[in-house]
Amino acid sequence: MKLSVLIYEGEDGYFVIECPSIPGCISQGRTREEAFRNIRDAIEACIAVRREMGLPIAVETAELEVSIR
Repeated sequence: MKLSVLIYEGEDGYFVIECPSIPGCISQGRTREEAFRNIRDAIEACIAVRREMGLPIAVETAELEVSIR
């Protein structure tokens, strides 16, 4: 399964990474590589919990085009 993730640098210098299609699935790391490793673990854990609770694994996401002035 391929999932999109967002990654950005937090105020503390750590890389924050989140998976928008799995609500609440967020992690971080000192480096980009560590953040990617950590989000994989977080995604697996979130999926397990969502299955246990009878929730859909992921929610729908979409791209929206906006004009910036």
